[in-house]
Amino acid sequence: MGERILRGSRLGAVSYETDRSTELAPRQTASYDCPNGHQFTMPFAAEAEVPAVWECRVCGAGSVIVDGEVPEPKKSKPPRTHWDMLMERRTTDDLEEVLAERLAVLRGTGQDRRSA
Repeated sequence: MGERILRGSRLGAVSYETDRSTELAPRQTASYDCPNGHQFTMPFAAEAEVPAVWECRVCGAGSVIVDGEVPEPKKSKPPRTHWDMLMERRTTDDLEEVLAERLAVLRGTGQDRRSA
């Protein structure tokens, strides 16, 4: 008898639950304006803090909440370059000395290769 009940049903593929007896969590909606002219709303939980900036659904630009203030951009350090990191470890005189040594090695091996 159990075989007849499961025949024609795919286990795990179909949910037999309904939404009739469930209550949704309390929600709040926030409206956002995109700098490219798009407007949309997003649902949030009632107890959630609504972000001032949200990514636009259409173009991906940073949209600002309606009647909200534009947040100040976070101050960030400029990225360190390889030269900056090198200058933290060495002085210009050290680098000139290393360059002279390497050029001498290259010139010395370059002559050996030509004669071979």
